[in-house]
Amino acid sequence: MEIDIEDARLQLSELLERVTAGEQIVLAKAGKPVAKLVPLSNESKTRILGSAKGEFVVPDDFNDPLPKEIEDLFS
Repeated sequence: MEIDIEDARLQLSELLERVTAGEQIVLAKAGKPVAKLVPLSNESKTRILGSAKGEFVVPDDFNDPLPKEIEDLFS
């Protein structure tokens, strides 16, 4: 849903209820989107160092230059 900022001021409580229910609301000024209201997650997203240990191996040539044929794809 997109709503003008002026209208959002009058309907803030209703908009927050909709966001709480999972809806995303885009705030627009003069028809141009400027911000988005999204629900906050209650989950803690702490990272555990080393949690992927043993899931992959970095090859010995990881930092070597790319082969010429692959470099040419970027030019």
